[in-house]
Amino acid sequence: MRVVIAEDLTLLRDGLTRLLRAFEFDVVAAIDNGPALLPALLDHQPDVAVVDVRLPPTYTDEGLKAAIAARAAVPGLPVLVLSQHVEPLYARELLTDSRGGVGYLLKDRISDVDQFVNAVQQVAAGGTAFDPEVVTQLLARREPLACLTPREHDVLRHIAEGRSNAAIGAKLFITEKVVSKYINNIFTKLGMPPSEDDNRRVLAVLKFLDA
Repeated sequence: MRVVIAEDLTLLRDGLTRLLRAFEFDVVAAIDNGPALLPALLDHQPDVAVVDVRLPPTYTDEGLKAAIAARAAVPGLPVLVLSQHVEPLYARELLTDSRGGVGYLLKDRISDVDQFVNAVQQVAAGGTAFDPEVVTQLLARREPLACLTPREHDVLRHIAEGRSNAAIGAKLFITEKVVSKYINNIFTKLGMPPSEDDNRRVLAVLKFLDA
C-alpha cells in the first residue's frame, strides 16, 4: 500500500516512515512543507496520504489545503489528517466531502500504534477515521443551538446572511424592537455576555455555521 507522508518535524516524519514501513506500507514520499505536498500527491496518487494540517511556510492550514486540492483533482484520494489539537473547522472541511476516504486524528493517538495503523488502513479502504475527541467537540458545538426557538433560528439565519435588524424585521414582518429582543435572547442562550472585545453577532453566526 503506497503512502505519502507530510510532516515538518523531522523526528516525527522519520518515525512515521519507519512505523508504516514496519507494517509493510510503501512510503513513496515524505514531505516537510506545504508547497511540495500537492505536486507529490498528484504525482504519486498514493493509496493513502498522512498529512499534518499545519505545514511550512505559514504553519496554518497548508497541509489541509493541499489535501483538499488533491482530492478535488483526484476524487476520493484517501487522506488522514493529523493535528496537535482539535480544530473543528478543519474537521468540518473533511466532513463536507461525502466520498469517504478521510480521517482526522490527534497526534497523541500515534503512540497507540494499533489504533493509528488501523486508522490508516480504514481511510485507505475508503472509510472514515475520526478521533473520538474530534467527534465529541463537533457534537458539543451543535448543542447550544438546540435551545433556540424556531423564530430565534430564523433571526440568527438572517444575521448570518448579513442583514440589519431593520431588514430582518421586514423579512419576518416584525418590528425592530422585537428583532432586538430575539437577538438578546440568542446572545443569552448562547452564553455571550456583552463584551468590548468580541462582536457577538459574528460569534453567534459562527455558532450557526458550526451547527
